[in-house]
Amino acid sequence: MRIEAAAGDITTQDVDVVVNAANSSLLGGGGVDGALHAAAGPELLAACRELRRTTLPDGLPTGDAVATGAGRLPARWVVHTVGPDARAGQRDPALLRSCFTRSLDVAAGLGARSVAFPAVSAGVYGWPADAVAREATRAVREWAAGHDGAVDLVRFVLFSPAVLAAFEDALAEA
Repeated sequence: MRIEAAAGDITTQDVDVVVNAANSSLLGGGGVDGALHAAAGPELLAACRELRRTTLPDGLPTGDAVATGAGRLPARWVVHTVGPDARAGQRDPALLRSCFTRSLDVAAGLGARSVAFPAVSAGVYGWPADAVAREATRAVREWAAGHDGAVDLVRFVLFSPAVLAAFEDALAEA
C-alpha cells in the first residue's frame, strides 16, 4: 500500500473513498464534515438521514465507521467516522486509531482501492496535529500489514501547512 500526505481539499479528491470526520449525528457540521456535505449536495444528507432512520437511530459511535454514496463528489463513496473529542475528555489513542482502521475496513468491504483521509479529531475536537498524525499513520500501517493488497493507496489530505508537516514527519518515521 502506498501511504502519502498531500496539501489540498478533500472534497476534490479523485479516489474511491473520502473519509468524513463526522459527528455522531451524521447530519452535517463544520470543518471537513460541513465542506463534504456542501460539496456533495443534498444526496449526502439524504443518505445520512436514511442511516439514522434505519440502522443508526442513536447515531454513529465514536471510533466506528459507516459508508454512504458520495453524491456530487468525485469519489464513489463517503466513509463517515466519528473521532474522539479531546475537549470532552476522549483522549484514548486506541479510539482515534479505530477511526482509521474501521474506515479502512468499510472501504475495503466496498471494494475501494484508494482512500483519502482528513486529520480526524485534529480540528475542533482538540487533538494535537502531531498526535493525530502519529496515531493515524501507525493505524494505517498496521492495518495494511494485516490486509495485504486490500487497498492500494491511502492519502492524508490536509488543509493546513502545519498539519501537513506533522503528517509528513509521522510518515518519515520508520
